[in-house]
Amino acid sequence: MPVPLTMRLTIHSLYSYPVKSCAGIRHDQIQVSGAGLEYDRHWVIVDAHGVFMTQRQHPRMVLIQPRPQADGLWLQAPGQADCFAPVIGDDAAPVPLSIFRSPTLGADQGDAAAQWLSQFLGVPCRLLHVHPQAHRLASLQHVTHWIQTHPDWPDTFLPVDRHAFAFADGFPFLVTNQHSLDELNGQLQADGHERVDMIRFRPNIVLQGLEPYDEDHLAGFRTQGLGFAFVKPCARCPIPNVDPLTGNTAAEPGRTLARHRQFEQGVLFGVNAIAALPEGEHWLRVGDAIEPEFDF
Repeated sequence: MPVPLTMRLTIHSLYSYPVKSCAGIRHDQIQVSGAGLEYDRHWVIVDAHGVFMTQRQHPRMVLIQPRPQADGLWLQAPGQADCFAPVIGDDAAPVPLSIFRSPTLGADQGDAAAQWLSQFLGVPCRLLHVHPQAHRLASLQHVTHWIQTHPDWPDTFLPVDRHAFAFADGFPFLVTNQHSLDELNGQLQADGHERVDMIRFRPNIVLQGLEPYDEDHLAGFRTQGLGFAFVKPCARCPIPNVDPLTGNTAAEPGRTLARHRQFEQGVLFGVNAIAALPEGEHWLRVGDAIEPEFDF
């Protein structure tokens, strides 16, 4: 059963992933917009055919440590000298690509970054930054359905075509629950497996104070005058089985998760979200109080 609405919730942790499917960064605070956390998935690596690459086929990507700044991106990886890729965007020819059949545009970031990445990953590839002309939207079907089924919130999230973002899989935010991970880790340990860290599930916002999997019952939450709507449960791929410290893959935690969290939509852990924010600059901080909206 969901916890009472009077229970105090907080933000437990915050993560961004500047390069899609590469290592994440944990933050005490970070700027946020309707497009996601600052710099989140603003870069993507594509193969020789222009298809985006992920840890699903290239688990070594998790060992690439990105460090974004206003004028470019530092890349670090074991056994290689650091590489700086200055942002090439405004004057770059747009490169069409699709993220899970969702079309968007990238800007090629030059030969130096491409050679560095190709050497580390062992395949020809190139680095793209989100192009200034790109306008990729969260699923209108899911956003519209959420608005229609939550009459107390609809004006906050209108118009439905405002939720543009960069190279994340399908939505600008992924939200998880720390106590859901605690339950999964208890199940792993009961079967003799090691605990796993939340970063394997690549969330942006981790909530603290809910019972395990109560996020299934949330319509969304508000914090500091910002609204977040949970528009779609997150069906998990094999990426959580990649060890973020070594790049090695194994059967866990995916196998245990599948035993306990198999639904019609897939093996679920976390929820995809959109945000509606007032005009101006906004930040999220670890410890921020959360006002939940339960989906009864």
